[in-house]
Amino acid sequence: YLGIKEDNCRIEFNEITAPAVKAAASAPHAIDMDRVDAQQARRILDRLVGYKISPILWKKIKKGLSAGRVQSVVVRLICDREQEINDFIPQEYWSLEAEFAVENGEFTAKLAKIGKKKAEIKSREEMDKVLDYLKDKSYTVTSVTNKEKRRNPQPPFTTSSMQQEAARRFGMITKKTMQKAQQIYEGIEIAGGVTGLITYMRTDSVRVSNEAQDEARSYVAGKYGSQFVPSKPNVYASKGKIQNAHEAIRPTSVERTPASVKAYLNPAQFKLYKLIWERFVASQMTAAVYDVTSAEVTAGDCLFTASGSVLKFPGYMQVYIEGKDSDDKEDEGMLPRLIEGENAALKKLNPAQHFTQPPARYNEATLVKALEELGIGRPSTYAPIIETICARGYVAREEKQFFPTELGKVVVEQLKEYFTDIMDIEFTADMEKSLDMVEEGEQNWRELMHDFYDPFAITLKQAEEEMQKIQLAPEYADELCEKCGKPMVYKMGAYGKFLACSGFPDCRNTKAIVKQTNVRCLACGGNIIERKSRSGRVFFGCDNYPECQYVSWDMPIEEKCPTCGTQLSKKTYRGGHSQIICPNKDCPENAGKKAAAAKKSASKSKTTSKKSTSKKSTSKKTTAKKSEKE
Repeated sequence: YLGIKEDNCRIEFNEITAPAVKAAASAPHAIDMDRVDAQQARRILDRLVGYKISPILWKKIKKGLSAGRVQSVVVRLICDREQEINDFIPQEYWSLEAEFAVENGEFTAKLAKIGKKKAEIKSREEMDKVLDYLKDKSYTVTSVTNKEKRRNPQPPFTTSSMQQEAARRFGMITKKTMQKAQQIYEGIEIAGGVTGLITYMRTDSVRVSNEAQDEARSYVAGKYGSQFVPSKPNVYASKGKIQNAHEAIRPTSVERTPASVKAYLNPAQFKLYKLIWERFVASQMTAAVYDVTSAEVTAGDCLFTASGSVLKFPGYMQVYIEGKDSDDKEDEGMLPRLIEGENAALKKLNPAQHFTQPPARYNEATLVKALEELGIGRPSTYAPIIETICARGYVAREEKQFFPTELGKVVVEQLKEYFTDIMDIEFTADMEKSLDMVEEGEQNWRELMHDFYDPFAITLKQAEEEMQKIQLAPEYADELCEKCGKPMVYKMGAYGKFLACSGFPDCRNTKAIVKQTNVRCLACGGNIIERKSRSGRVFFGCDNYPECQYVSWDMPIEEKCPTCGTQLSKKTYRGGHSQIICPNKDCPENAGKKAAAAKKSASKSKTTSKKSTSKKSTSKKTTAKKSEKE
C-alpha cells in the first residue's frame, strides 16, 4: 500500500513528532533480527528461572512462592541490608564548632585539622585534650576565598528518575507513580477532547526532540526573560548503554501549564504532571549562580573552616529544585565580610558527641536508585517487581521502608545456597550486559542460552535432591482470638503484617496490629494508638473509639493547643526536621499562619518581580548607552 518492499517492512522513530514520523516513513528497513534475538533470549531466561525454580520452592518451603531472575536478587538486596543493620556496631566520634565575632559580624566554623591530619576525635578524653590545648590560643583568619559557583539543571525525567523523585517528594510508591503516569500519558478529558499530557513514560533516555526544546526556550523567554534561556539548547548525555527508544518524559506541550490543567486532574495526577512539567522546563534553562565564600581560621595547630553561599541568580531554580537528597547548600547563608590576617574573637566552643549510624533501610526511591546503579533489571519492570515481592510476603513495606519477612529471609538463604549465580548481584548485572550485546549483534543468543542453561540444569537437579523441606513455624502474638479463644498469629498482607486466628479456616477472625505510643488522649483520658487506614497509611487515634473521635495523621503529644484546645501533634517532614502543630484545620491559629505565609509569598513574589523589572530596566539602559556610543 505504501510502496514498501516486502523485506523493508519496519519503520523506526524515537520521538512522536511530525518530522520524526515522516522521516521514518520515508526510510523503511528490514526487521532487526538482533533485537528479536535479544528479546527472545530475555523472555527465555526469565521463564527458565521462574518456571524451573518456583516449583522447588513450592515443594520445599511453601505453596504459592515464586522465584525470578531479577525479583529474587531484589529480595536479597533488602535482606542483605537488614543484615548489615543488625551487624552494625556504632562508633563514637566528636565534632567541635567555634562561634566567632569579627569586625563585620559573627560566624561559626568547624574544626577540620589538627596539625596536618584531618581532625578525628573519638572520645570525650580526646576532646578534653583539644579543648585544653585551645584554652590560651588566639584565633586568626588566615584564608578567605570568594568565588562564583554555577549549578546546572538536571536532565528531564527517565522512568527511574521519575520514580525516585515522586517517592522523595510525595512518598508515592513506584506502582502508583506508574499508574498515574500511564493515565496522563493515555489522555485526560480536557475541554471536550481527550488529550495526552506527557510523552511515553517507560524510557531510559534523556534525549529531547528539537521541537520540544524550541517550544520550551520560547516559553521560558516569554515567561521569565531572555536571561533565563541558555545561548544553546541544553543537551544531556545518557549514562551507560541504553535503548534510547523514546524521548525523556516531558509534557506534550509546554504551553499546557500545570495551572491550566489542574481542574481536569485528580490530586495525584496533578502532582506528577506538575513535577514532570517543571523538571522539563527547568532542564532547558540557565544554571543557577551562587556567591560562595570559604574561610580558614587558625589557632596554633588547629584549623577551623567555614563556608557560606547565597543565591546570586536563580536560573532554572526559578521553576524547579531537586529533591531532598541532592547536595543543596543554599541554606548555609553568607559569611560576614572577612579579612585575611584579622583576629577572630572566640565567643564559644561547642563540642558535640556523635555515633556512626547503620545504613538506612531501602525505601521506594533508594531501592529504585540501587537497582539502576547496579544494572539490575529494566526501569519499566521496577514497579511490578516491587509489588510482587510484597504480595508474595517476602518483604513488608512499613513506614515507607522495606523490611524482609522471615519467609523472605528463608527463601533468600535457600536460593543463595543452591543457586549461587542466580542470586549473585554481579552475575545478574553481567547477564543484562550480555543481553545488550545480543541486541548489538556482538553475542550469539543460542550460545548465551547454552552457557547459562547447561550448569543451571545441573544445579536444578542438585537442589531438588538436596534441599531440605522447611516447615515455617507460625509467629504467635501475645493475644487470644476473641471469637474462638485460640492464639492469634502474625500474617503478611498487601499493607504489611496483621493478626489472624491460628484456627483458620474454621475461624477467619483477623484484625489490624495496634501499637501503643505511650501518649494519653487529652480528650477522654484513653490511650493513643497507632492504626492503619485501608490504603495502608499510618494514623493515630484513641483506643476509646468510637466514643472518642480523636484522630491525627501526625504523632500526638500530651499538650493542648492554647488557641482551640485540640491535642497538639509533632509533624515530621521528609527533610528530617519536625514541628509542633495543631491538627485542627479550623483552628484560628492555623488560619493566621496560612494568611501570614500567603502574605510572605506574595511579598517575595513582588520583590522578585521588582528585581526582574530592575534588571530589565538596567539592561535597556545599557543597550541604549551602547547604541548611543555606536
